[in-house]
Amino acid sequence: MASAGWAAELKRLTASAWLLGLACATLLAAQPAAAELRVHAAGSLRAAITDSAAAFEAAHPGTQSRLTFGASGLLKDRIAAGEASDVFASANMTHPEALAQTGRAGPVQRFARNAICALARPGLDLTPDNLVQRLLDPTLKLGMSTPRADPAGDYALQVFDRIEQSGVRGAAATLAAKALQLTGGPNSPAAPADRNVYGLLVAQGAADLFLTYCTNTGAAAREQAGQRSLPLPEAIDVSASYGVTVITGAPPQAQDFVDFLLSPAGQAVLARHGFAPR
Repeated sequence: MASAGWAAELKRLTASAWLLGLACATLLAAQPAAAELRVHAAGSLRAAITDSAAAFEAAHPGTQSRLTFGASGLLKDRIAAGEASDVFASANMTHPEALAQTGRAGPVQRFARNAICALARPGLDLTPDNLVQRLLDPTLKLGMSTPRADPAGDYALQVFDRIEQSGVRGAAATLAAKALQLTGGPNSPAAPADRNVYGLLVAQGAADLFLTYCTNTGAAAREQAGQRSLPLPEAIDVSASYGVTVITGAPPQAQDFVDFLLSPAGQAVLARHGFAPR
């Protein structure tokens, strides 16, 4: 009799456990799957977009962001070739507009501005007055990003043109010839996720001076002792416009994310990382 009682109790417990498991499985199945938001963004936006995505997720429970960073021109080519994406945030307007023109993306909106600064190695005498002379100095290594692949390289070429327009004959060709295209190209070393690549290159001696975004040079100077960030004089200054677009076929969360970037809250995140208002 005792054995029969234990058997009955065991059967009852087994049935209860089965029912509990079924209830848990039903509850889990009833919960909606997390919506994935795929964002491709310029490398200079890494910190700002990472923080923006975190804020967006907090305000939109159930959305998970998958972030891909790189040179805007290379990202544009990957998206154009069919790589899955929902939002493209570029360091210029040209690359997202190219996707929009082919129907691969929607309208492009400017969402931030940046500028070009000079990052100088420790001990280099660099002032607004002698900056052009230092850039042209054949004994100094000048670093830049790869034009067409990385908008920072295109903006650097614009700086070279403005130097020539300011009265330095032949400066554009001379600077374009001497500048080392160290980042942003298809064969450039991958930028580390946790270190500023421009500061590392200057620290390693690959360049004495590097022309890149002011957000980058400021971060490098904070990270590398002795390095300095110098804004360009107004006569040769270049403004960088950042454009964002929703990729065709993206879920509604993509437009919501773009709207967040354009909102006061999103603009505040970008401002904390050194970007100027759109």
